[in-house]
Amino acid sequence: MSDTVTASKSERAYDHIRERITRHQYTPGYRLVLGTIAEELEMSVVPVREAIRRLEAEGFVTFERNVGARVAVPDESEYVHTMQVLSLVEGSAISTAAPLLGADDLAEARRVNHQMRQLIDHFDPHEFTRLNQRFHTILFEQCPNPHLLELVHRGWRRLPSVRDSTFTFIPERAGHSVDEHDEIVTLIEDGADPLEIELATRNHRLRTLDQFLEARHPDTHQ
Repeated sequence: MSDTVTASKSERAYDHIRERITRHQYTPGYRLVLGTIAEELEMSVVPVREAIRRLEAEGFVTFERNVGARVAVPDESEYVHTMQVLSLVEGSAISTAAPLLGADDLAEARRVNHQMRQLIDHFDPHEFTRLNQRFHTILFEQCPNPHLLELVHRGWRRLPSVRDSTFTFIPERAGHSVDEHDEIVTLIEDGADPLEIELATRNHRLRTLDQFLEARHPDTHQ
């Protein structure tokens, strides 16, 4: 089998498994049996194994001795720590990128945020999360400091196992989130002080974290 064919099948296996994880058809702890998945997809286990390795690198899958591959179980403390750090570095990255964002960038951010708003009445947490990442990426990707930008990318890479289910736990957060997105874009458009932009971005992320923790631990947040 050629490398191109193997790569194509691996990509198909990756999309198949990832979609089922993010849509919670494969729930946390679910055992991923390579042979079964390969049979479902009518391919050998080689591209399936490659897909699972990629998903492991992205945090969706873990390997356990004598068990094999399982869907990652969200580590709440890891999520909390990552969100706290990401609020700092992403806030700084967006405030630094703000002067470099043109009218087209901000129009695209508003367009994506409008799509998010349209999802609220018939809520799709997976699609909402995908668009949310797109919105944030538009704003921070032009950060001129490569070291700061790498810290932001690293933070986002650490989030997938919980991130995709955050708005499943707190769908009521979605409306507030898109309102805050509009406020951040308006601050950038108006040429607000960088510190104001940084704090607005930081607090936006921390409010999501706080509401997530309240939903997970209601008895301790009364």
